[in-house]
Amino acid sequence: MTASVAQIDLHHHARLPRLAELLAPRRPLWTPTELRGLTTAVAVELTGPLLDILRFASPDRWWARLALTDEVELWLLSWLPGQGTAPHDHGGAAGAFTVLLGDLAETFRYPSGPIRQESHGTGVSIGFGSGRAHQVRNLGPARAASVHAYSPPLVPTREYVSLRDIPDEIPPLPARRSLAELRLEPVEP
Repeated sequence: MTASVAQIDLHHHARLPRLAELLAPRRPLWTPTELRGLTTAVAVELTGPLLDILRFASPDRWWARLALTDEVELWLLSWLPGQGTAPHDHGGAAGAFTVLLGDLAETFRYPSGPIRQESHGTGVSIGFGSGRAHQVRNLGPARAASVHAYSPPLVPTREYVSLRDIPDEIPPLPARRSLAELRLEPVEP
């Protein structure tokens, strides 16, 4: 099954037939494994176009939403040395990311679980379920970039002072919103 451009909002520099194919409708929600496959395919197969879109900014990170469907949202993010996120969850959405350039450090925790740390180098992809909270940072000396996907489309994130502050259960998903409603929201990861 292929998705028509009418079903997908694409970044004006990401109107690529292959991206539309990768975003073909699957089911109401994508699994973490499917999201990881999406970010991997986008990072590997569309490296050139992504590098043309990519920008680096200071003091805040740079990001661009590459695509939005009723099922999934796809982002390109850049990270200068020292840039990172606050500890946060994704509001009950499943997610994935693939490192396009450089190295990213991730500190993460599931409710009632231990705090863990991993380093993700170029080409590394991870997928995660709705219960994961994390903090992602560029701790290295070089610039980094990553491709992220969320399903359902990015719901508001909740920030925490520390990963120790994660509740025993991540609150459930908010009511599903339509693509038309999502198009009206500000574009921010």
